[in-house]
Amino acid sequence: MNSGPKRAAFLDRDGVINLDHGYIGRPEDFELCPGVPEALQRLRDNGFALIVVTNQSGIGRGYFAESDYQAVTQRMVSALAGHGLELAAVMHCPHTPDAGCTCRKPQPGLILSAAARLGIDLHRSAMFGDKTSDVTAGRAAGVGRCFFVGPAEQAPAGADGHGADLLSCVGLLLADQA
Repeated sequence: MNSGPKRAAFLDRDGVINLDHGYIGRPEDFELCPGVPEALQRLRDNGFALIVVTNQSGIGRGYFAESDYQAVTQRMVSALAGHGLELAAVMHCPHTPDAGCTCRKPQPGLILSAAARLGIDLHRSAMFGDKTSDVTAGRAAGVGRCFFVGPAEQAPAGADGHGADLLSCVGLLLADQA
């Protein structure tokens, strides 16, 4: 058994794990994207800890409270548990874009904090996000592979690959490791 640093899949939430309906502050608005359970199972089965890193400026903007965010997070955790999946961590930034914090992506703070807390080898890890800021945060943190989930024409230059959904991006990552 490998007791050294482990690798992780860092995952944005809105638009990657769940359908992005704008600011999601109610559990009933949380809906998994198609293929997400299978994608996460493949990552888990290939030795990746599953870590969600998400900007939630709806809190800072006053659209919903921290407790509302936590209720949505519990809904996500429960939905994934229904597929036999467990997240190693869920990290969020509640700040607005102009707050100047180090935790809001594209800053790498959420990723670095999770990696330090969980003993993650960033170079052996991967980032999956649907915005340029996700890829930029992964690069800034030193994550080995960064994937863009979305249309090819929107993929940032710094992405290692892109796919229409998380499952296709996971397929690219795992094909490269075969």
